[in-house]
Amino acid sequence: MSIFTRIAAGEVPGHIVFEDDRVFAILDINPRAEGHTLVIPRLEVDQLFDLPDDEYAHLWSVARIIGTTLRDAMGCERIYAFVIGDEVPHAHIHLIPSNLDGPIPFPSVDPTAADRLGETAQAIREALA
Repeated sequence: MSIFTRIAAGEVPGHIVFEDDRVFAILDINPRAEGHTLVIPRLEVDQLFDLPDDEYAHLWSVARIIGTTLRDAMGCERIYAFVIGDEVPHAHIHLIPSNLDGPIPFPSVDPTAADRLGETAQAIREALA
């Protein structure tokens, strides 16, 4: 059972900002920027492309909703979407707020954003309501 499945089950704490019966979204505990959110299918598969078509489509549909809401909630210019796939063996999409122009870097950890996870989660939940 992955750490994400354990968070979804309530066994491990997490800052959940969205959930439905197929997908949930949490704030990353090592955020690259304030609002760094992971969109995760409840179906535990290691590789994103191993999801059944309907689950894959739903995951990206929710990522779009979260991404556009996150852009507004964080007041940033864009949201980077990354699928890295090696840090946890459970498919997920990273959504990272950014005001950077130019090449798309995978930012380093923002040590101050982790101190505000509760407040950031609340802001995103309120924006989704």
